[in-house]
Amino acid sequence: MHNKRSLIRRTAAVAAAAAAALVLAACGDGSAGHDGHVTKSPSASAPASQGQHNAADVAFAQGMIPHHRQAVEMADLAPSRAASAQVKKLAEDIKKAQGPEIKTMSGWLTSWDEEVPAEGAMDHSMHSAGGMMTAEEMGQLKDSSGKAFDTAFMEMMIKHHEGAVAMARTEQADGAYGPAKRMAGAIITSQTAEITQMNKLLGKD
Repeated sequence: MHNKRSLIRRTAAVAAAAAAALVLAACGDGSAGHDGHVTKSPSASAPASQGQHNAADVAFAQGMIPHHRQAVEMADLAPSRAASAQVKKLAEDIKKAQGPEIKTMSGWLTSWDEEVPAEGAMDHSMHSAGGMMTAEEMGQLKDSSGKAFDTAFMEMMIKHHEGAVAMARTEQADGAYGPAKRMAGAIITSQTAEITQMNKLLGKD
């Protein structure tokens, strides 16, 4: 009887050890292929890789590109329509900051095999959430000049910037890609400062 119990215990111990070995193998990095050769993951070998990205990073880039494009379109109107030198300078600063960011985000999407929003593509659901201007509002801005343009431009751009800051905060909270999170932080800093500046120029501060 004693021998039988010992045999059962030994058999159980061997089975447990085998199970443990299987678990350890399953917990490996999975980098070895079936033929024993080690394979690199696509993210590790991608030249543009600076860490993993997730769905929030893709949404941030795909949403911010058309958002930035509209801001640049608005800023393009200022040199010929604005009365205030401060508004013209503000528009110039917006273009200098957001133009390169559009190119950077487009590069990320391309490297991730994700779709880059087409020129003129507009997600209408962003009008309220992202502070985007409607076609009618853009038309009103284009038809104005002088002090009327300055006021309309700043009021619209404040709303636009507030939308961008909210999108950037979402990226910082939910994103995984380091460069995208850093860009989100830069957007929050610069556009919050510009909101403060425009409110002062409008006499609202």
